[in-house]
Amino acid sequence: MNAPVEIARPAVPEAAPPAPRHADAMRAAREANKLSKRLHRLMGQAIADFNMIEPGDTVMVCMSGGKDSHVMLDILLSLRERAPVDFDLVAVNLDQKQPGFPAHVLPDYLQSRGVRFHIEEQDTYSIVKRVIPEGKTMCSLCSRLRRGILYRLAGELGATKIALGHHRDDILQTFFLNMFHGGQLKGMPPKLVSDDGRHIVIRPLAYVEEADLQRWADIRAFPIIPCTLCGSQENLQRKQVAAMLREWDKRHPGRLETMFTALTKVVPSHLMDRTAYPFTTLRARGEPEPGGDIAFDDEPCVPPAHHPGVEREGAAVVQWFKDAAADD
Repeated sequence: MNAPVEIARPAVPEAAPPAPRHADAMRAAREANKLSKRLHRLMGQAIADFNMIEPGDTVMVCMSGGKDSHVMLDILLSLRERAPVDFDLVAVNLDQKQPGFPAHVLPDYLQSRGVRFHIEEQDTYSIVKRVIPEGKTMCSLCSRLRRGILYRLAGELGATKIALGHHRDDILQTFFLNMFHGGQLKGMPPKLVSDDGRHIVIRPLAYVEEADLQRWADIRAFPIIPCTLCGSQENLQRKQVAAMLREWDKRHPGRLETMFTALTKVVPSHLMDRTAYPFTTLRARGEPEPGGDIAFDDEPCVPPAHHPGVEREGAAVVQWFKDAAADD
C-alpha cells in the first residue's frame, strides 16, 4: 500500500490586531476635547485672576523641554489667537550642556510651530557637578544659575513677563516643603517680582493639575527632553512630599483641591504672624466680628451651609439665649 500523501496547506497568516473601534475613537476624541477646554479655562482663569498678561506684553516662555513647559507654550499659543489683548511670545531654552542633550530637538519643534525662540548655551552642568558633592541635591545651585541667566535674557530680549511652567502640584509641594523644612507658611505665588526687582514672573499653569499636563503631553506627542540633573535624583525632599500628597489624595479624594483652595483664603487673624496681623494692639470694640473665633470649639467647624441641620440647631440656640435674656 502506498503511504498517504500529505497535502501541504498554506500557512494561515496571523490575525492583524483589530482596528480601534469607532466608538473608542469617538470617546477618546471627546475626552481630548474636554481636557483641551479645561486647560484653556484654567490657564485663562489664572491669567485673568492675577492679571498676568497685559496689552503689549512680550512673554518669555521658559522651555526646559519637559511636559510642563511644552503644555504651557501650546496653550499660550492657542490663547493668543483668541485673547482680547495683543501680546507676543518668545520661547527660550537654556542648553546647560548636559551630556547627551539632543540640542536639535527644541529648535526643530519651535520652528515647526512658528514660534520666535532663542537657545542660550551655558555650561552650568559642569559647574553644578564640580561644586556639589556626589549624592547631594543639586537643585538649589542649578536653580540659582538658571535664574540669573534667564533674568539677563529677559532684558536682552525685551521681555516684559517671564513665564515658568510650575503647576498646582508644584505649588502645594512648595508650601509643604517650606513648612516642614523652612519653618514658613510660604508657597509659590502665581505672580511675583523677580529677585533682582526688574521683572515680573508669572506661572500660567498655577490652577492646572500635573496629571492633566501629562495627559495633554501624551495626546499632543510633544518631543520631551528628560533632565539628567535634578530630574534623576531620587533623594529629593520634593519627591518625598509629592509621594505624601499622592497618598493623601488616594486615601481622601479631593483633599489636594481643598488644600489648594486654602492657599487662596488666608486668615491672618487666625495664625500667629505678628507682622501680618496687629495682635499687640488688638482691642475689643464691642461689635460683632464676622471672622471671629468660636472660642471653645475643639475643631474647626464645617460652614453651616454644608449642614442645614446644624444651621437650624444653631439658630435655635441663639433664640434660646435671646428668650432667656428676655425672661431675666
